[in-house]
Amino acid sequence: MLRRLFLLFTLLLFFGHAKASYLFIHMDATQSNHLKAYGIAYWVLTEDVEVDWLLNYRGGSFMFKYSQKFENELVIRGIGYQVISDASANGILSEIANPNSNMDVMKLEKHPKIAVYSPKSKQPWDDAVTLVLTYAEIPYEVVFDDEIMYNELPKYDWLHLHHEDFTGQYGKFYNNFRSTPWYQKQQKEYEESANRHGFGKVSQLKSAIVQKIHGYVANGGFLFAMCSATDTYDIALAAQGLDICDYMFDGDPPDPRAQQKLDFSKTLAFQDFVLERDYRIYEYSSIDNLPNQRGGLSENTDFFKLFQFSAKWDPIPTMLTQNHETLIHGFMGQTTAFKKKLIKSDVIIMGETKSIEEARYIHGISGKGTWTFYGGHDPEDYRHEVGEEPTDLNIHPNSPGYRLILNNILFPAAKKKKQKT
Repeated sequence: MLRRLFLLFTLLLFFGHAKASYLFIHMDATQSNHLKAYGIAYWVLTEDVEVDWLLNYRGGSFMFKYSQKFENELVIRGIGYQVISDASANGILSEIANPNSNMDVMKLEKHPKIAVYSPKSKQPWDDAVTLVLTYAEIPYEVVFDDEIMYNELPKYDWLHLHHEDFTGQYGKFYNNFRSTPWYQKQQKEYEESANRHGFGKVSQLKSAIVQKIHGYVANGGFLFAMCSATDTYDIALAAQGLDICDYMFDGDPPDPRAQQKLDFSKTLAFQDFVLERDYRIYEYSSIDNLPNQRGGLSENTDFFKLFQFSAKWDPIPTMLTQNHETLIHGFMGQTTAFKKKLIKSDVIIMGETKSIEEARYIHGISGKGTWTFYGGHDPEDYRHEVGEEPTDLNIHPNSPGYRLILNNILFPAAKKKKQKT
């Protein structure tokens, strides 16, 4: 009798799955592992299967054709999902298509090839993006000055700028860390790289790197940066041909009129900022909203709100803000947040702390490509001190702050839509 019941159950399970047409990954608050869900969506794309990204539907859910192989992988990775029929999938798509709904379907077609700009001397506490890519099981390649200068960027669809200083001031760590082995090692590596590429100063090499990246974006690349890679990138663009580094960084004093000579027309995001010239101060410019300028916010009160965009009319910022929460816990970095008064008018602000007029998450277009800047260093480590152990994302599988990073990873896979008229 038990054997017959088991056989009947097995047959029902088999026929039930035989009728199943889709795997549905819900991305609302009921999901067991949001971060690994992005990894499975990426992996399915590598199998030459399209993924529907259901914008604003249950937190930005994913749906794709059923395969036993895919279901097995969902189980292995601990991701919440449902097996649904063709009729159920069509019902979801019909609900989303309703003109009165703020939802849409973005078809993901091809997995993007990902590069992370990062030095060989990268420290384990340095970068949230590589942490979450590794955790989500999304492959990436590391590039640095040699690869950029040898014009290898066009091989990649998406580029992340590691926690980097593009001004040539070694992160402005000189005052506190110049005697540490890691600082000295990094300085030596950077100087050797500059010499190898024919530059007398690291700042000149970094300026050339910024120009290469700028061309990559203009030709259709996707750029993502966090923390100090955001403002120092724009500072380097504005300061082309200028010496803004003090003698301990490049052996001679800076141009005393460098501030007056900045060209803000060359920047992506920021304008009218003032350089921080004191080498002892751990800041680059007035772009960053300093702790004493943030209205007394503390770890318990620091939150920023994501904007809600029209999914059908503004699909790009809608993709980039998909989340199961709209109020995101803030986190600090060398560059924590951007003063709104210094942001260019054509920049899309996607997340802000309105009460203190600061933006945390911004996006824009440059030529044929796009860029996204995200303030702060590690979404699950509020202060993130130098020398800390890297964040264990096994403890934070549902991090809404890390989800914003992964939205940017899948963004380049989206099929371009025709402009609505």
